[in-house]
Amino acid sequence: MRLAILGGTFDPIHQAHLALAREAAERFRLDRVLLVPASHPPHKPGMTHAAYRDRVRMAELACAAESRFEVSRLEEDTASYSIDTITKVREGLKPDDALFFLIGADAFAEIESWKCWRDVVRAITFIVASRPGHRYRVPEGASIERLETIDLPFSSSAIRRALARSERPSGLPDVVLDYIIQNKLYGVQPTRVTSH
Repeated sequence: MRLAILGGTFDPIHQAHLALAREAAERFRLDRVLLVPASHPPHKPGMTHAAYRDRVRMAELACAAESRFEVSRLEEDTASYSIDTITKVREGLKPDDALFFLIGADAFAEIESWKCWRDVVRAITFIVASRPGHRYRVPEGASIERLETIDLPFSSSAIRRALARSERPSGLPDVVLDYIIQNKLYGVQPTRVTSH
């Protein structure tokens, strides 16, 4: 088994998240990509815009057609520290299973500010996604695989701003947009945004 953890707030999940997971799965022959929405992200306290249950459901909808993708509630009702998530995932694996942590270069650059970062670095191999030619420092002892990927112009913050203006944002899966409209998330006015 070759498994990668992809964490994030997924607020909301969008095509760049999915494209990154697909590309990593293909390149590193992953059997599964475990998407782990953060319940209480310590680096963004009080900064999520949709409730945890809604962010999980949107991720489930977005991943439904992807046989290698699985959405996990491992971080439900707890502070979302990577060392704890890695430990919990590894407990369910066999000794010869390979575990990776899929992460963007910008987040990887802040690794030394993470809780127990040295333990994190020792516990896992990182797949670091960045634009071609982008440079970043690798902390001593870290095991990494580089994934040079296309830079898709989608961000959750830009999508939220478009939705609040009743605009149809690019990069949002239709099933996720439908859910957002039905549940009136991100300031959406359902009568003003068409889903299809």
